[in-house]
Amino acid sequence: MTIATARHILVNSEEKCLELKAAIEAGEDFADIARKNSSCPSGRNGGDLGEFGPGMMVPEFDKVVFSAEVGTVQGPVKTQFGYHLLEVTSRS
Repeated sequence: MTIATARHILVNSEEKCLELKAAIEAGEDFADIARKNSSCPSGRNGGDLGEFGPGMMVPEFDKVVFSAEVGTVQGPVKTQFGYHLLEVTSRS
């Protein structure tokens, strides 16, 4: 089974998600932005979600985590929780 580690930032609008993505792409630190902006409890840990396998996250999230290039910021990804920026930190 494939195992991934990822971090994310959860916000309530696509607009905010795009704004944060631009800030990260301009060189701001993903973890700092997660701590300041994410509405998910994982934000306190810089957005770190730890390890998980396929099917452990919502389908929209899963699809990106198990297909995106490691180390690139993906999103906005819309789920029932809001809009996510995702970064796969490892996959094996």
